[in-house]
Amino acid sequence: MTKPESARYDYDVVISGASLAGSAAATLLARRGVRVALLERRTDPEAYKVLCTHSITACAYPVLDELGLIPALEKAGAVRNEARFHTRWGWIEPRAAPEGPELPYGYNIRRSTLDPLIRSHAAETPGVDLLLGHHVTGLVREAGRTVGVRASTPQGEREFRARLVVGADGKDSAVARLAGVRARQYENARFGYFAHFRNLPLHRGIAHTWFLEPDMAYAFPNDDGVTVIAVLPAKKRLPAFREDLEGSFAAFVRALPEAPPVDSAERITKITGLVNYPLHSRKPTAPGVALIGDAALTSDPLWGVGCGWALQTAQWLTEAVASAATGRGDLDKSLRTYARNHQRRLLGHHNLAVDFAKARPFNPMERLMFSAAARDAALARHMHMFASRLIGPLRFLSPVAVARAAAVNLKHRGATVPPPHLSHTGS
Repeated sequence: MTKPESARYDYDVVISGASLAGSAAATLLARRGVRVALLERRTDPEAYKVLCTHSITACAYPVLDELGLIPALEKAGAVRNEARFHTRWGWIEPRAAPEGPELPYGYNIRRSTLDPLIRSHAAETPGVDLLLGHHVTGLVREAGRTVGVRASTPQGEREFRARLVVGADGKDSAVARLAGVRARQYENARFGYFAHFRNLPLHRGIAHTWFLEPDMAYAFPNDDGVTVIAVLPAKKRLPAFREDLEGSFAAFVRALPEAPPVDSAERITKITGLVNYPLHSRKPTAPGVALIGDAALTSDPLWGVGCGWALQTAQWLTEAVASAATGRGDLDKSLRTYARNHQRRLLGHHNLAVDFAKARPFNPMERLMFSAAARDAALARHMHMFASRLIGPLRFLSPVAVARAAAVNLKHRGATVPPPHLSHTGS
């Protein structure tokens, strides 16, 4: 007697990687009746990603809400991520319109808090088997498509067969490599160092970002009274910066406009570096395979979009493939839907990030929009929507927005235009 089609598979979906993207996808898929194996190479359920901006942009708030994580995040001390942005024209300070709705927000929260929270949430979801210490070593293939994985486990080598394999295993994705999905890489002409501090007050208690042209910096308040400070200078400064890392880091921060008082704060971590962090993108699907989070697209950390996009891509994949993953639809067609949505929603943002990663000063259009946003409350809100990835580049640079920016700047014609912040560039 022939086995039913579902009996050919141990699970409907196998996900490699139980951090943000993988745990979110596992939870959302299982709620739709999908049987999920969530494989995590690390054995510690409290493991977390260290190199991160620790910020979830507002674009991902609906995903957090669908996951049911908002109350847990706020109980854990997550900080709503309002922000102000320093430019050579002054500060862009987005605020809600008088008598208007509050600005959309996400959260700043350390990955040491966030990762165990979302992973345990997935593990408690009926239909999800969280398997720690399971490292994908190969793919099972039949008739030109992937139908499972081979994994190294604490009990030895094991095979997991599934209709769909999801790579949620980061920028160096083993699933992508094994599936032959190549990455397209783009140079990042900045390097970065960051550290965590306590007792570091910030103006209005909100996040700060400094556009120094070409250097960058940010300070993000997080849970438990911890603030993350990152500096992202142009790479030409790296040799001198490394000669005295602690001194260079402190001097850079001290020289920032309205600098955070690092000398009176307590640094509670070492200074950690990202000295070579290229951007990359991959086609997010292959036969029987989908990529989410950094496995599909790794942007420049200076924008702080990785956590938000990890959650969003998990949601987009779920919406596209949940029915087909249980055998009730065309999986290849569903994967094409996911790939199109991924490209439509993220490609424009990624292309801008690739261009800005050249460590160049603002181009003419950026000068127009940033200078006007520093002078006009409505354009500051417009900037907030774009920085939160709630609107794309085409809407950010719509004819209406550009015309308003030009009109705002026309009123300031004749005002002295300050140069980029040369004290950091070494120019």
